Amino acid sequence: MFIYSIKANTIKLVAVIGAALIALTVMILLVPDYAPKTTAAIAKKIADYKYDKIRNNEDRVSFLKQFGWEVDEEPEEEASFRIPSDFDKVMTSYNELQKQGGLDLSKYRGKEVTRYTYKVKNYPDYDGTVLANVIIYKNRVIGGDVCSSDVSGFIGTFEFPVKGGTKTPEEPGVGSPETGVRDEPHPETEMNAGEG
Repeated sequence: MFIYSIKANTIKLVAVIGAALIALTVMILLVPDYAPKTTAAIAKKIADYKYDKIRNNEDRVSFLKQFGWEVDEEPEEEASFRIPSDFDKVMTSYNELQKQGGLDLSKYRGKEVTRYTYKVKNYPDYDGTVLANVIIYKNRVIGGDVCSSDVSGFIGTFEFPVKGGTKTPEEPGVGSPETGVRDEPHPETEMNAGEG
């Protein structure tokens, strides 16, 4: 015969654990799913654009045109690099910009990708040089930006900025040449600096 005695402390411990599990279950069932309000808007926005089957230069130029960008027919630069496995401050910040555009580079950590850089010909109300960077992995656009090449330039998503219209920069420093002073290097520049 096996006899086991339970002390009062053991009963209290089991009761506390049980109460905690019940409270956790109730919270999970009653608290609505957390999803930022912008998630639905971003999902709708990216559903309108084609990000896959980007196999050649013509496809990349067409990809940018669907956002309203007019670019030179040939890229200014083509560079292969590896998305870092660990994101530093600059890469984390750049990925936040990607998320605003409905993309996420964290899914591609450690992957070898190719960046194509095109000169933009129609950025509104800006006379400086503007570039569009398109980052491709396995014939799919996984990231990129539209940015100024000026020292105190700006960087934004692929979304075409329209002053006085519905498409405007959502926060200073993103896609706005008037307010967007970038105090950190472009992430691909920093990643490529360590190579070679």
